[in-house]
Amino acid sequence: MIRNLVALMLTLALSACTALRVYTDFNPAAQFANYRTYSWSTTPEQVSPLLAQRIVDNIDMQLRAKGWNKVATGGDVAVAANVATRQEYYVNDYYGGPYWGGWGWGGWGGWGGWGWGGAYGGFSSTHVHSYTVGTLAVDMFDSRTHQAIWRGTAEGAIKRNPTKATADIQTAVAEMFATFPPGSVPAP
Repeated sequence: MIRNLVALMLTLALSACTALRVYTDFNPAAQFANYRTYSWSTTPEQVSPLLAQRIVDNIDMQLRAKGWNKVATGGDVAVAANVATRQEYYVNDYYGGPYWGGWGWGGWGGWGGWGWGGAYGGFSSTHVHSYTVGTLAVDMFDSRTHQAIWRGTAEGAIKRNPTKATADIQTAVAEMFATFPPGSVPAP
């Protein structure tokens, strides 16, 4: 029972540490109403080719939904996506005890005979868990001026299960583009 409780607490604590965080920023001088096409300049390389393609596909889907069209080269906007990863660790310490004994053989402090048992040292258990945190950065540049106009970042633990990793990518990209272009209202 205690082991199950510790495992539950560890899972909750670890999930709180690795929650998906999404941020966006933009150049307020950029005229987003004038942009209608985009081209890819850089696609993610620090993840598997399948995850990289899922990232690109999700960004394409979001931009199409906003009325933008992808062109092979020469779009109004150049889009770049990059992924960086780092290893993080979660240390779980569990302390139990002390064991206070009770009435029975052993007496005080284990001195033998019948009596009240004394205090014995407690125990501790330490587990170190590692996980990979990934940061997805999506940058947009005005192709004519080469100025940065928008940036979206998402950070969270990378799931080993491809289905869960794909779901996280979809969630992250959807959150990034919820209020895109800047000044728009998120869909209900």
